[in-house]
Amino acid sequence: MKIKVINKSRHILPEYETPHSAGLDLRANIDEPVTLHSLERALIPTGIFIELPEGYEAQIRPRSGLAVKHGISITNAPGTIDSDYRGEIKVILVNLSKEPFVINDGERICQMVVARHERVEWEETGELNATKRGSGGFGHTGTL
Repeated sequence: MKIKVINKSRHILPEYETPHSAGLDLRANIDEPVTLHSLERALIPTGIFIELPEGYEAQIRPRSGLAVKHGISITNAPGTIDSDYRGEIKVILVNLSKEPFVINDGERICQMVVARHERVEWEETGELNATKRGSGGFGHTGTL
């Protein structure tokens, strides 16, 4: 799939790190390092602008390495970029650890997964088809 992109960053275009990666790594595009203290969040620009085809979204997801090693995540994960958005991709990072974390220019800060989605049309009804699970919620099978 080809997607139009404008790269106003000082870095390479987002890329897949391995041949079977689902997500493209996005990099911080900042003029000076940003320190995230414990439980602090910041909006980090990437310098990337995209034009997705209708029927597709881009999901912004945390990087597992940053999460496990430093407690860095995304507050609205996964963030959604709609096909009609034309602004710069910015990422809301949060530090869930007790230690400060420094984000440097060019650092890989998240993954972006492009996925097809469907639009729904509601069909109001008085009842839903029965299933084995029914209305059982979290932990209803006793596996939690």
